[in-house]
Amino acid sequence: MKGLADKPCYIIELLEGGVTLEDVIDGHICEQALVEKSAFVVGDLGALMRQHLLWQSVVPQLQPYYPVKCNSSPAVIEVLASLGLGFICTDKAEVSLVLEHGVPPENIILSSVFKQLALIKYAAKNNIQHLVCENEAELSKIARLHPNAKLLLQLTTEAHAAETSMAFGSSLKSCRHLLETAKELNVQVVGVTFHIPSSCQDLQQAYTHALSDASCVFDMGVDLGFSMNILDIGGGFTGSEFQLKQVESAIRPLLDAYFPQLSGVQVLAQPGSFYVTSAFNLAVNVIGKKVVIPNWDSLVQGENNEDTEFLYYMNEGVYGPFSRKLLGNSIAAPSVHKRVLCAEEAMYPSSLWGPSLDELDQVVERCLLPELSVGDWLLFSNMGVCGLEEFSCLSSSAQLPVYYTVSTSDWYEMQEAGVALDSAMKNFSILQYSA
Repeated sequence: MKGLADKPCYIIELLEGGVTLEDVIDGHICEQALVEKSAFVVGDLGALMRQHLLWQSVVPQLQPYYPVKCNSSPAVIEVLASLGLGFICTDKAEVSLVLEHGVPPENIILSSVFKQLALIKYAAKNNIQHLVCENEAELSKIARLHPNAKLLLQLTTEAHAAETSMAFGSSLKSCRHLLETAKELNVQVVGVTFHIPSSCQDLQQAYTHALSDASCVFDMGVDLGFSMNILDIGGGFTGSEFQLKQVESAIRPLLDAYFPQLSGVQVLAQPGSFYVTSAFNLAVNVIGKKVVIPNWDSLVQGENNEDTEFLYYMNEGVYGPFSRKLLGNSIAAPSVHKRVLCAEEAMYPSSLWGPSLDELDQVVERCLLPELSVGDWLLFSNMGVCGLEEFSCLSSSAQLPVYYTVSTSDWYEMQEAGVALDSAMKNFSILQYSA
């Protein structure tokens, strides 16, 4: 397996002697205080390992395939590839990235709904056979340009349909026609994929319906002579152990009923945010501040105004690392760096904004914070669900630094799990604790 030191494009800080992630953040904030106070990201690669161990302990029957669009950081791809994960790719850049990291073509699934002709040709050229398909037009393109493809039919689910008005996947009624068309075009169909969103409130009902439909499609495929052997239950894994156990409880009896182990069906899942959400922290600087005081008379008289609100402007916003806010995702309130709050310290309603002065550039609509000063640092956790190219390409600064860390204990576990380390320790920065 490939080791983390194979590529010199990033440095990993190996934490020894009691050094913590907080120490690393403190150190980089001190560095930034001497220059222009740019925002930066700190990635804990050990969190990837911990999530992988959690996945294996709770749902060992599910083979994880990581959706590259969640976070295409080279370090993330390197670690997950070394751990033996498969990968879900949507475009040529993602395919090239995982191939460069030594992922075998048989562990790659091309999943974009509408694929450009060049992408299908690229997949065929690189022997990537597993493609997702949901309609007849795509089926015809694939049959013409990639006759050796092995298709997974994208099946729509009630849970996903309730969340979006966009057509997504093929209905159970349409699958028979797609299978018959594939048979006529001499294209192999090998399985089914579907998606249950993480926002689904009734997992039991959603998976019961989806797995029942998938079983019907498998039966139709077998009737037509296809070798149906792959079931992909998609994503929707938030990253919490509690939610993962909820999913496991919902799917275990259903898989036993519809796709028992003796059937030989390989069951896949797409834990994207599950792996990377908790692995990245973002530090941003407060560059501006406004005070909103509805009752100016009380201020003049020296009274405390409980209605005082603060608007804070940060050096990064929704057109940078907080871009998922534009997609309707909420951003949790940050912590204040090096601020130990006293019980009696006043907390004020606050809103956090990016630097653009655009009305859309509101990162956090309302949260309670102590009064901040320009120059203070805010720390946002769980910022891993974002391709890190966005941190540099869409950032208001020229380039947003990303610092990777791993503790020695996590590193030993990674080595035991197959994440090999060559002797080129020069690619690692050894941080030691000094009191």
